[in-house]
Amino acid sequence: MKWLLAAWVAVLIALHQDVWFWTDKTLVFGWLPIGLAYHAGYAVAAALTMALLVKATWPKELDEERHP
Repeated sequence: MKWLLAAWVAVLIALHQDVWFWTDKTLVFGWLPIGLAYHAGYAVAAALTMALLVKATWPKELDEERHP
């Protein structure tokens, strides 16, 4: 699972370099530049990825309460 998550993070890093939208004048919904819309979607994907990373890799022993 950790290797799959690491591969997904590598994909996200590669997708962050969105050179294909630098000169595109397309508007989403008639007013939102495509580059900005792409980055909004990218931010949501990055946030979901971080939540998944924390859930999948958080050490369980840190959540256990220890009483002396």
